[in-house]
Amino acid sequence: MGQSYNGTCFCGAVEVQATGAPEAMGYCHCNSCRSWSAGPVNAFTLWKPDAVEVLKGKQNLASYAKTPGSERQFCNICGGHVMTNHPEMGLIDVYAATIPDLKFEPALHVHYAETVLRIKDGLPKMKDVPAELGGSGENMPE
Repeated sequence: MGQSYNGTCFCGAVEVQATGAPEAMGYCHCNSCRSWSAGPVNAFTLWKPDAVEVLKGKQNLASYAKTPGSERQFCNICGGHVMTNHPEMGLIDVYAATIPDLKFEPALHVHYAETVLRIKDGLPKMKDVPAELGGSGENMPE
């Protein structure tokens, strides 16, 4: 099974656990993630659905889907963001800040065509997402 990483919403009413290794880690620059996170970029960790479990407070987990591709989940007590289910990709994004014990090792930037904050870190900058996840797979200059 592997290592497990626990995290909570802002108030602690919702607790989640991610087990094993994430499928990917990186930064999303899309307008939706920026607006949702209230920041210029969102740090993601993507997991297979069977690797993510709500340990506590499932009744406090609310969701909002602006598009069919992203079901954002948050605590209905404190409003703290917890994760996003991406059913079309078959992955769940447990926000990197939600699971602080996981060593965050980003491998790429996605939706860089929408960025408002240029980051020169040597990582690949994808126009949208990798082709295997339904994107163009096109890289952009740093």
